[in-house]
Amino acid sequence: MALVLLRRPSLALPISEQDEPDVSAAGAALAAEALEALPDPLLVIAGDDAEDVGDRAIVRANAAAAALLRLPSGGQDHPLHAAIRDPNLLEAIDEALFGRRTQSIDYEPGGAQDRHWSAWVAPLPGHGEAEGRLAVLRLRDETDSKRAEMMRVDFLANASHELRTPLASLSGFIETLRGHARDDPAAREKFLSIMAVQAERMTRLVADLLSLSRIELNEHIPPSGKVDLAGAVSDVVDATGPLAARRGIRLKVTREGEGSASVTGDRDQLIQVIQNLTDNAIKYSPDDTEVEIDLRVGVGADDAARVRTPNAAGLPLLTPDRDSQARYVLITVRDHGPGLARETMPRLTERFYRVEGQKSGERLGTGLGLAIVKHIVNRHRGGMTVESIVGEGAAFGVYLPLRVAAP
Repeated sequence: MALVLLRRPSLALPISEQDEPDVSAAGAALAAEALEALPDPLLVIAGDDAEDVGDRAIVRANAAAAALLRLPSGGQDHPLHAAIRDPNLLEAIDEALFGRRTQSIDYEPGGAQDRHWSAWVAPLPGHGEAEGRLAVLRLRDETDSKRAEMMRVDFLANASHELRTPLASLSGFIETLRGHARDDPAAREKFLSIMAVQAERMTRLVADLLSLSRIELNEHIPPSGKVDLAGAVSDVVDATGPLAARRGIRLKVTREGEGSASVTGDRDQLIQVIQNLTDNAIKYSPDDTEVEIDLRVGVGADDAARVRTPNAAGLPLLTPDRDSQARYVLITVRDHGPGLARETMPRLTERFYRVEGQKSGERLGTGLGLAIVKHIVNRHRGGMTVESIVGEGAAFGVYLPLRVAAP
């Protein structure tokens, strides 16, 4: 992005001294409007003492910068270190102020949602030691391109690794069917059934990988729709009820708290979250047991993240950015299956991670379900927890910010 200083062209007619202030004021107003209109965050930073890092101050911030860094209007005289804490970026600003050096660096502000910015820092000409030093900082959002690059790399690496085994199995069975099993109907039926299972697994794996990649690509973009989580839970129960009933598993839904359970979100993605957690609970539940889906409205972040089962081991899998005023809708899905050991919990949302003892048989999955849940919840600025007692079952909780009603 180029910074353009606009100046009124010289006129053939002389301009009196009393007219010059009007021209300057008009130019300053035009420059201010142009800065406010820029989509990229832009800041002007002042610093006088190279030895005193606390004297750096933001003297001007456009609207995009104020929104990103949560600055007061205009950002005048706001301490720089209160808004930006990245040491590499602070060093680049100092080099622009006191070393008159222009440079571009990568900037990642941190937080629950990963953002990638390209930071361009340059000294402002005409402002030296005698006049006070000024520098300009421009931030450009590179999150989309970074995520697209990471998505391509991860997809190729993960797909090639996970598809190798089923492809090898299919190749082996095809070779067997072409050979000594060619005229053996029983063996042919057996091998074809196994091949169908492997092909189905590859189909699920590719579908989950594509779903996860799409979610990660847009994870930094908050959704804008209105979703009633009570209705979403009801829809998932209706969809999974027949599967649970075949094994005698009962789906029990309870609700606590008054008021609407509406959140700002993407309905399809939130249905996917509840569906994945419910499918897992059914998968790992013994026959003729109960899966409990608990909906709580209006809980605080600390209450949503606490362990509710006495003597259970618990762990937060995702924690939203801190907001003491926020209230959440908490959905907890609890099963009465084999449970989870404490040491396995930190890895539950890793891609392709499956707990030992749950990697074969009817319970075999793609290992991507909880990773998908985590990234969807992160996009919705929510949190995720797990608690379990080995031999008694596990409970996964997801909490999402209540939708704030428009004034």
